[in-house]
Amino acid sequence: MDTHGSFVWNELNTRDPERAKAFYAALLGWTFEPMAMPEGTYWLAKVDGRPVAGIFTMSGAEFDGIPEHWFPYLSVSDIDAAAGAVATAAGQVLRAPWDVPGVGRIAILRDVNGAAFGAMTPVPMPEQPDAGAPSGAGDA
Repeated sequence: MDTHGSFVWNELNTRDPERAKAFYAALLGWTFEPMAMPEGTYWLAKVDGRPVAGIFTMSGAEFDGIPEHWFPYLSVSDIDAAAGAVATAAGQVLRAPWDVPGVGRIAILRDVNGAAFGAMTPVPMPEQPDAGAPSGAGDA
């Protein structure tokens, strides 16, 4: 279960996903799985078969002048309520909440100082055994 207010995802926004994939594969041993999206291919970065980050290709005029960057997402229990509270907190909704099947409901927000971030109410994920736990740990 994701905790309200915790970071739950990081996404690399890049114009050259192939170069980025080669870099992170060499640096961290990441493998990649493509996901078809309306905007093009989204890449899931994985460690030991588990998703750890995403790679989003920045293409189109809306990304002109925006440098490549890592983009964090925070978990919130109710994305619609969080988006509604942003204006009260002197922030801004850059993209209203929308649904991403199998992922959750997401909004792109800007804080009071101008920093952009994603917020999401993730879909519940199936419980996975703790990869660091010794075999038989937790068995009664």
